[in-house]
Amino acid sequence: MNATPTPARPAQRPRKQAPSAPRHPVLIQLAERWPALFGDEPRPLKRGIYEDLSVALGDTVKAEDLKAALALHTRTTRYLNAVATGQPRRDLNALVVEEVAPDQRHHAIVEVHRRRQQRSAEDLTPQTRQRVVRAFEASGLGQEAYLTLVRGRDEAINALTEAAVGEASATMAREAALLRAFESGGQSVEDFAAGYGMTPDVAQRMLNRARQRR
Repeated sequence: MNATPTPARPAQRPRKQAPSAPRHPVLIQLAERWPALFGDEPRPLKRGIYEDLSVALGDTVKAEDLKAALALHTRTTRYLNAVATGQPRRDLNALVVEEVAPDQRHHAIVEVHRRRQQRSAEDLTPQTRQRVVRAFEASGLGQEAYLTLVRGRDEAINALTEAAVGEASATMAREAALLRAFESGGQSVEDFAAGYGMTPDVAQRMLNRARQRR
């Protein structure tokens, strides 16, 4: 007896992706002229970049169109991510002119976290904690000063920040104490590390971090 043939499954049509929103025409123009700033990997812009762009573009772009384009650009996740990673602000020549303020970097970290978490089933909190730690260490501020500066309305984010900064402060204090003990003891790194139950490589990294902070 012949087996009844299994009916062929109809070919599945590929899902249509939602069309991406068209880029602002002025942003296309900016990316073509200043790709290092407005291209696929944007860089944080110096404060007052609007005035510089107005002079460079002259009458080719209306003031309201330039303002709208810059507002859109600086709200993109790619741009905010550049700020969140601590990249410095640059001028139209792509030269570094200043660092991003600690509170601006922190708020960019928070906003990028919110956007990515909405699209991910994975808990991204650990990565965000590490970003907060790096931002705090780079700020040069004390624990209380930093927490006061970056505190916002979202209590969950405030709690995350307090935990990350508290942990980082404890680590920094411990490494500073190790450096003081090392410099006053006159031991080699190998002997010093053995006394604390660490490998020489780990001890050296901790001592180097403490020196850099000092």
